[in-house]
Amino acid sequence: MRKKPVIFSCIVLVLMISAAHAATTGGSSASTAAQDAASLVYVSSVKIDPAVFYPYEVGTVTITLMNAGNQSVGLSNPDILDNKIHIVNKNTWNTISYIGSGSTITYTFQIKADPPDGTYFPLFSVGTESSGSIHYPLIIKVDSTELKASISEKPDNFSLSTKDTVNVSLINPRDGEIKKIMVTPAGTGIDVNPSVKYISSLGAGSSIELPFAVTPRQESDLTFHVSYWNGDNEHTADVVLPISLGEDKFAAKPIVNNVALTRSGAYYSITGDVNNAGLTDAKSMVVSIGAPAHAVEPYSDYAIGSLASDDFSSFEVTFTANDLSSVPLVISWKDNDGNSFSVTKNLDLRASSGSTGISGSASANTGSGASSGMATTTSGSFSARTGGGPPGGGSIFNFGGSRGGGISSFYPVIAAGILLIAGIVLWKKRKWIAAKVKKR
Repeated sequence: MRKKPVIFSCIVLVLMISAAHAATTGGSSASTAAQDAASLVYVSSVKIDPAVFYPYEVGTVTITLMNAGNQSVGLSNPDILDNKIHIVNKNTWNTISYIGSGSTITYTFQIKADPPDGTYFPLFSVGTESSGSIHYPLIIKVDSTELKASISEKPDNFSLSTKDTVNVSLINPRDGEIKKIMVTPAGTGIDVNPSVKYISSLGAGSSIELPFAVTPRQESDLTFHVSYWNGDNEHTADVVLPISLGEDKFAAKPIVNNVALTRSGAYYSITGDVNNAGLTDAKSMVVSIGAPAHAVEPYSDYAIGSLASDDFSSFEVTFTANDLSSVPLVISWKDNDGNSFSVTKNLDLRASSGSTGISGSASANTGSGASSGMATTTSGSFSARTGGGPPGGGSIFNFGGSRGGGISSFYPVIAAGILLIAGIVLWKKRKWIAAKVKKR
């Protein structure tokens, strides 16, 4: 009878030991399964904006994790660990987030980078629900180098109301791209075209040239304001260009030579040559007469057209005038950019004691003009010059005509030559002539 309780007790003991062993084995299996599931979660992508931070600048770090396993994993307390890189939105992720099988989860951190310049290696860390943490190293660059802006091309001197080209050079010496670049010129009494230039982006180590058309109305400072963005942070830079007005040493310079005046009925005619002594071509050149003289046909305006550097062209203008003491000869032209220039040369054509003279002076409305003239006089016909040498077609004694007078302007020379030759012949034949007269 006593054997039955003993057998029952043994059976109960065996069952308790089996249950305990089963519980221990099941817990270990569950822990191993959780570890295996967490090990299949990994960082699939990292995006850092901007690519290179300025000191104290705020940017974003976006980290995406992928679950390659077949069961969900709980993630908590994502963080970026570094004493120079600080998370601005620290409490954004303060709950457990589950990432399902084959799914992704993305964490976006706002961070601020401390100086000094350099490369930092913060550590991204996120805890799992039951099996430790996942770690991933990051690379954050900090650089205080600014965008380089400068004037790469400009004229030696600016001319009043004359358009010139100014180039602004932008260089990005940084290791990261900069975006949304705007260049805005500003200056008192200065016209600039275009009024603003926009560049969507400028890559690391790249440069660009931006041309502006500048027309000054006065001396002033022209400032180019440059703004650009590094990530979501705006930066600025200024380039100042002093505008100094002076003579353009490359400009066209018309010089008037071999000027001659003739009268044809009710009007006067001035002929001469225009030489371009400048270094650039003169376009659309026109010679005309200004007030108080009145231009008349057939040559109220004389169109020369394009006059190349070191080339010359003849002209003829016709006019009427009550007073020949000041007759303005106006020469106008344009440059390659369409800027207009003119020079006025005042000719003194007063007649006195059967002779007429010229004195010249030049003045420019815009640009630079011709040199002053020099007067000569003749008897009977008129000849004038604006250079230092004798006028074309005339003699150094100013007898005879100048260029444009025709053969009639040489009649006095021809007549004087005939009379001189006749006098010499008569003088040598005087004895023979006297003998002939006595015989008669």
